[in-house]
Formats: sequence, structure tokens, C-alpha cells
Amino acid sequence: MNKRITRFKHFLSETGNIASYTGRYFGQGVKPRFEWRELLRQCYTIGYNSFPLVALTGFIMGLVLTMQLRPSLVDYGVESQLPVMVGIAIVREIGPVITALIFAGKIASSMGAELGSMKVTEQIDAMEVSGTNPFKYLVVTRVTASTLMLPILVILGDAISLYGAYIGVNIRSTTSFSLFFRQVIDNFSFGDILPAFIKTYFFGFAVGVVGSYKGYTSSKGTEGVGRAANSAVVLSSILIFIIDLLAVQITDALGLN
Repeated sequence: MNKRITRFKHFLSETGNIASYTGRYFGQGVKPRFEWRELLRQCYTIGYNSFPLVALTGFIMGLVLTMQLRPSLVDYGVESQLPVMVGIAIVREIGPVITALIFAGKIASSMGAELGSMKVTEQIDAMEVSGTNPFKYLVVTRVTASTLMLPILVILGDAISLYGAYIGVNIRSTTSFSLFFRQVIDNFSFGDILPAFIKTYFFGFAVGVVGSYKGYTSSKGTEGVGRAANSAVVLSSILIFIIDLLAVQITDALGLN
């Protein structure tokens, strides 16, 4: 019983700390001086390093999803609807969530490890002594970059995933490239694209905040760095599912589904 109470207190304390950390991000983010060069460097680093894994995952995801759905649609005599069903499933839900999880696994862990190493080796303290604002330089740039880059990665990942689906369709039948994508695009609606795109900003923000928070507040030497990287991935993945659940409820309440 005491352990449960202790864990619950730790959960509340950690939630409050992350909320305070997020408020500090917004407070520091709107104040000059803005670290544009570091922001651009982080955007390039985060986006470029994540793209190969996102592209590979997206292609396999589209290919496998198509091959898995085909037998069921054939049984019901609606095989012609395969491109439409795969396209909507990828764009609305599977593409954003899977890409965000891949992004969390790579970026949140790297942020936690990098900032954690800087914390335990007192590099962050050295930046404060030298007159540099380490929070603005290290945290604000990384969180902003992850927020901006994940939507772009999702768009690219969805496109590659749809191409994988096109390959999957042509394994058992023959469909032209233009016909496949015309079927997919013609059946998209406003409620399919916009909510899925908007929630990716929240996914990216959650990954950036959690990854940088775990690293920036890590302690206990090298053990703390490993723990920060691991917990950053776990917590950011959980937040992605929670945000996705809330997004589905909101879009359903607004009648966008």
C-alpha cells in the first residue's frame, strides 16, 4: 500500500514538473534572443536522421497492410475498394501514429541521452557560467524543431506508405499508378486529412518536451543518462497514444469523422 502511495506521489510530482517545464518552454520561447541558427541545425538533424527509418517503416507498413487486407475484401467481393480503404487507414490513423512512435524511439532517446550527458558532465552549468541561456539554446530549439519536423515526416511517410500499398496491390493484380492514386485521393475528405495533420504537431511537441525534459533533469551519472533515454521513449510513446485518443474524441464531437 505504501509503495502504491509513493508511486502515485511520484506520478503527481513528475506531472507537475513536466507541466512547469512546458510552461518554461513557452516563456523562454517568446523572449529574444532567438537561436535561429541552432534551430535550423536541429531541424536538419532531427528530420534528416529520422527520414530513412520513417521511409523504410512507411513502405513496409503500406505493403503489409495491403497484403493483409486483400483476402478479407476478396471474401466480401469488394477487392476494388482496397486502395481506398488502405489510403484512408494510412492517412487518418496508422501513418501519423506509427511515424510518431518511430520518431519517439529515435529522437526522444537521443535527446535524453545527449542532454543527460551534458547534464552529468556539467556542460550545462558551464554554459550558464559563460552567460549563455542553456534552456533556450538546448531545449527551446530541440522542442521547436521536433514540433515542426514531425508533420513533414508524416507527410513523406504517408506518401511512401501509399506507394508501398500500390506495390502491394500490383502483386496480385494490375493497377496503373494514376488509377490507384486517383481512387485514393478522390475519396479523401476534409475530415480525413486536417485532423490527422494537426495532431502530428502535438505528437512532435510531446516527443520534444519529454525527451528534453528527461535529459535536462537527469542525474546519478551514466546510469541516470541511460534511464533518462529509456524513460523518454516510454513516456513519449504513452503520450502519443493519449493525444491520439483525445484527438479522435474531439474530431468525433466536431463531426469530422
